[in-house]
Amino acid sequence: MKDYFELQYVLTNRKIKEAGLNPLLGYLLALTAFVLLSEYIFQKTEFSKYFVILTCLSLQFKLSEKNRTDFLLSTFGDKTKMRIRIIENLILYMPFFSILLYKSFIIEASILFLCSIILALFSFHSNFNLTIPTPFSKKPFEFSTGFRKTFLIFPVAYALTVIAINVDNLNLGIFAFLLVFLTSFSYYHKPEQEYYVWVHAETPKVFLKNKVLNASKNTTLLAIPIIISLLVFYPSEFELILVFFLIGLLFLWTVILAKYSAYPGEMNLPEGIIIAFSLYFPPLLLAIIPFFYTKSINKLKYLLND
Repeated sequence: MKDYFELQYVLTNRKIKEAGLNPLLGYLLALTAFVLLSEYIFQKTEFSKYFVILTCLSLQFKLSEKNRTDFLLSTFGDKTKMRIRIIENLILYMPFFSILLYKSFIIEASILFLCSIILALFSFHSNFNLTIPTPFSKKPFEFSTGFRKTFLIFPVAYALTVIAINVDNLNLGIFAFLLVFLTSFSYYHKPEQEYYVWVHAETPKVFLKNKVLNASKNTTLLAIPIIISLLVFYPSEFELILVFFLIGLLFLWTVILAKYSAYPGEMNLPEGIIIAFSLYFPPLLLAIIPFFYTKSINKLKYLLND
């Protein structure tokens, strides 16, 4: 078991070094970004504690994926596998526990602790054989495949909107609206194989423009029921709702361009830190978007005709 965690530590350090950072500096930057982002979320919404809990559980859920736990079982045996999973979940739990404790949410931190232990005892399939119809075409593939994996989030977001209107809580409606955008961001986390970029008979500029336009259109399609509902019941907050919508689009463009600025590799620590700081101070996006755009153009030139 000790060898397993030492290996994970070495692999993590290697990824940070590949990003061009000293591992110690990488950890410090990640910690700083986490603290600033957490503080920002707690300042902006009264539902921040639930967001923190859901974020922690979603990360732990990925560690409980069946193929992964089956590998641990076959390699280490049942008892050691269970210990590894509990320790992994507790390691992930600690930063979220710290922020909840700092904000005096002791009960929520205790509940999250119990959920972390319980979640370590189970394995989950990440894929289902049920074919879910989508309102999206196969192009772009991100939304057709991503929607099927996350389709349950959207009824939850729409239900939260209804609840927000019934209890007259605009903040909850905004949270539901942002939940749709956060889900759309997740579709652009992993880079596709180079072949799926190469097949586009386009210049890098046209390729990126189409990616951004299609993503904006599809995300708007998913968010429009929430937007219209909030505008109907909170017409006096038109400007606020519009600002959140535009900021959501800017972050969507940033995530897409960040993905291709690191292509064919995955987005790494530098991109993540830049995006995290822009969450804390959104005006930074006006400089970050051109920066990622220029890097993306250069990264795609070897696959697409200029």
